[in-house]
Amino acid sequence: MAPLSLGEPPARGRYLSLEEREEIALGLAAGQTQAEIARRLGRSPATIGREIERNSVRRWPHGYRAVPAQAKAETRAARPKPAKLAGNDRLRLEVQTGLGQRWSPEQITRRLVADFPDDPEMRVSHETIYQSLYVQGRGGLRRELSACLRTGRALRKPRRHAQQRRTRIKDMVMISERPAEVADRAVPGHWEGDLITGAGNSSAIGTLVERTTRFTMLLHLPGDHGAEAVRDAIAATIMTLPAQLRRSLTWDQGIELAAHAQISLATDLEIYFCDPHSPWQRGTNENTNGLLRQYFPKGSNLSLHSPAELARVAAELNGRPRKTLAWRNPAEALAALLSSTAA
Repeated sequence: MAPLSLGEPPARGRYLSLEEREEIALGLAAGQTQAEIARRLGRSPATIGREIERNSVRRWPHGYRAVPAQAKAETRAARPKPAKLAGNDRLRLEVQTGLGQRWSPEQITRRLVADFPDDPEMRVSHETIYQSLYVQGRGGLRRELSACLRTGRALRKPRRHAQQRRTRIKDMVMISERPAEVADRAVPGHWEGDLITGAGNSSAIGTLVERTTRFTMLLHLPGDHGAEAVRDAIAATIMTLPAQLRRSLTWDQGIELAAHAQISLATDLEIYFCDPHSPWQRGTNENTNGLLRQYFPKGSNLSLHSPAELARVAAELNGRPRKTLAWRNPAEALAALLSSTAA
């Protein structure tokens, strides 16, 4: 059979037009394949397939007619749509039960498919659950159920765009460029650092941990933990050490180390930055910060602790026997290193 000539293809927009739906109906009546119709209309074959599947009326030959298909598409696109969870009591109860058991929206969505495999009405996307919790007017779920989510947030935190995640620290030297001697801990004098913060991130204590001996030093930051205050505290503390213990410092990409070049100049420390969201690259420091939370709980005001109190806590940590040091403590390990280099 010769191909059906149906004239020039209609103008193409984002959505199928009535004229395009007429072309689809004519093409199907003429025995054309979906791929042939798609090629003639300049559309994806998947678009034509979805259109036929969603908007056909099965009682007619070929199941597809342009005008009823247009009407179905317009009805589906009408806004605002009723919230799915607000109009389905059974589904809403299942979702609320899952949230009450601290399941994530995705876990609830997947479980619904497993528990109700033959009931299409018992389907809801995880995004719809989030919308019902967080968006006023979407309805269906009690707002207080948001406390059952892992984040516990009452408001949804928007994702940052890629350009917003760019670092504000200039001229960083990344951890991939750090010498191999740092990784194997054979040479002392390489430190890891970070801040532990208090309630609302309004107060902080700086932590420095030597990788070989696990020796800890704490930075007093009573009124400010911005870049200048951290710079001055690191420089003053590190310069109390002999030169052989001032080799490098590894930090995360916190803005408090924006003055890293000035720290290097003042102390002779090489400073390296971890990759984003990679706390294991400062594993010794992360472990030490966990120990420090016994003394400085989360949510407390860390500015209340005096330099003498920080020194007392550091001394207690440095006197604690460590399995990784063959049950010596960090103070003993550091003293042994210093005596061996002096000999």
